[in-house]
Amino acid sequence: MTLSSPTSLEALVRPSSTAQHLLVVDDNPAIIQLIARLLQGVGRLSFATSGADALSRMRQQPPDLVLLDAEMPEMSGFDLCRLMKADPDLKEIPIIFVTGHGESDVEVRAFEAGAVDFITKPPQETVLLARVRTQLRIKRLTDELRRMATTDGLTGASNRRHFDELLQRECQRAARNGTSLSLLIVDVDHFKHYNDHYGHPGGDLCLQAVSGALASVVHRPGDQLGRIGGEEFALLLPETHLAGAIEVAESALRAVRALAMPHAASPTAPHVTVSIGAAALPLASTETHAASLLMSLADKALYEAKAHGRDRCEPRSVPDA
Repeated sequence: MTLSSPTSLEALVRPSSTAQHLLVVDDNPAIIQLIARLLQGVGRLSFATSGADALSRMRQQPPDLVLLDAEMPEMSGFDLCRLMKADPDLKEIPIIFVTGHGESDVEVRAFEAGAVDFITKPPQETVLLARVRTQLRIKRLTDELRRMATTDGLTGASNRRHFDELLQRECQRAARNGTSLSLLIVDVDHFKHYNDHYGHPGGDLCLQAVSGALASVVHRPGDQLGRIGGEEFALLLPETHLAGAIEVAESALRAVRALAMPHAASPTAPHVTVSIGAAALPLASTETHAASLLMSLADKALYEAKAHGRDRCEPRSVPDA
């Protein structure tokens, strides 16, 4: 098989988009072609010929497993591995080193850098397949355990603990990159009345429907939906100004109204509605307690939305947001 570039390889070895994603990083096209042939059909393969290219690809779409050459110009595999382990978004990705050096000290360096396995070049098909499949199986199980630990069991949204971690991380990223960050807090109007009238099973169905409606209005990979209280949700919107957050909030209001779920006990409307508080941090915010500030602003805005009649959004921001 003679192919001119990693890009042309990807077109031939990419199965279903739901397959696990493997990133092969090597500056030698011949090794990339060999690994691509040996792993064809195992997962969705992509390729990078340098550490910088690999980092860029991983930040756009984190893979499930990285097969990494130890020795590359400009940025070695060891350096790339350390950078990945220092990045909150990449540190959980398992790494298998693939190197022409079989010495024990090189293997030790690989494990010290954070690798989960080590294979010598040229890789033997049975060894490569067995070790890759083992790590993909472990990654699948680990992801499922992590999903169970971070997801609200009723609605499928992030649970409060995980959402707080995401909020803190995005605040740090916004400060580091000089980008804006917005937060919506969403409360189901008169939910206690709903539970009293329709019963707790009906209330659970209501929360599931509202969660689905909120999820339908966010489409970017970085946007996050969380359930942060009994009938309270939050939407985290990275790289979004307050005006953009208000647009998302208005879409959320319409999506919930479109459910047309009867709410006979509501003094606001004959159907289920929500109130939303929108808040934004300024560009390049260096506020030490940015996460608590943003949450406080959105909470105050939510209080104003309730005070002004519910079924609406009210914004709050600090200067220059």
